[in-house]
Amino acid sequence: MPRSRPALDEERGPRWAPVVASLCVVGLLCTAGAWYARDRIGLFLGDKCQATALGETVGFDPEQMNHASTIVLLGVKRGLPARAGSIAVATAIQESKLRNLTYGDRDSVGLFQQRPSQGWGTVDELQDPVYATNAFYEALTKVDGWQGMRITEIAQEVQRSAYPEAYADHEHEGRTIASALAGHSPTGLVCRLDEPTDPGRPDTLAAAVTEQTGQDATAQGRVVTIRATDDRHAWAVGAWAVAQAQARNIVSVQVGDRRWTRDAGDVAMSWGDADEAVPSSQVRVTLHGG
Repeated sequence: MPRSRPALDEERGPRWAPVVASLCVVGLLCTAGAWYARDRIGLFLGDKCQATALGETVGFDPEQMNHASTIVLLGVKRGLPARAGSIAVATAIQESKLRNLTYGDRDSVGLFQQRPSQGWGTVDELQDPVYATNAFYEALTKVDGWQGMRITEIAQEVQRSAYPEAYADHEHEGRTIASALAGHSPTGLVCRLDEPTDPGRPDTLAAAVTEQTGQDATAQGRVVTIRATDDRHAWAVGAWAVAQAQARNIVSVQVGDRRWTRDAGDVAMSWGDADEAVPSSQVRVTLHGG
């Protein structure tokens, strides 16, 4: 009777198969862990701002949303309806992607790509977002019937654009951002941001609140308090402060009993309950202490 023998190496199958299987399992676990970290902890997410209103959500980076907040709140300060803000934001998206550009077609510069040679102002003035935005609103409100016109018609009247139809592509973005920033959609503006490395400037922030929103602000320590004219204006200022958080080293914004807290993860993508409520028309902004 033939004696049995151990299987030869080539009969056993490749020795690397179990190793490959183990590596695949490890890879899957690492991938799952990375996805969990991204979704739950905020790892790898990066800075982002998001506006939600009227059933739509749009996202831009903090620099872009910072400029959008200046545009919308200057319109609110002037007593203009939210439509003015939506037109202005849509125009700036089309013209500059909400960037304060130092260049453009021929001598165009700034958020709205306005041209010094056409009487909009000097180059330095048009590089100031506050000046450029006010110049846009001055031109807009001089157009008879602007509130009832299509944005393509307004673009042609105000901007003298060669491609006025392109503005319509950004109308829904402008409308969503304007609604959130003008206070019509409370808690509609959020930003996910890394922690600041420099201290905030309460005095500078208080001056900017007055200049851009028209509301009175007082600074005490690291906290700037704004007593708005009503609840809607409070939410407008609160949304403005969140959009300005990266540039001004803001770490939290409270409106009434709701609070946005700066964070690099998804916790910053919603407003939570404040530990202690303030009046509904009051905004409390806390800056980084350094």
